[in-house]
Amino acid sequence: MPEDERLRAAILETLKQVAPEADTAALDPNKSFRDQVGLDLIDFLNFVVGLEERFELRIIETDYPQLSSLQGCLDYIAAHRTPASS
Repeated sequence: MPEDERLRAAILETLKQVAPEADTAALDPNKSFRDQVGLDLIDFLNFVVGLEERFELRIIETDYPQLSSLQGCLDYIAAHRTPASS
């Protein structure tokens, strides 16, 4: 599986852990998770923590808005992770 597909799958799996009812196949990558999945603040924070654990990242609070959509997550994680983490 290509690296970008693995990254996408890992992000969506992390989202499903927080919002199991989410239809991840129907997500528009450029629209916010809040608008599509109905993530509240606590769910979003749990999602960010899940991303930090999965990708071995330290995400600072000022970067959280960058993670509000699938495309934002893909861009952010691709730019900030180490190659071995996924």
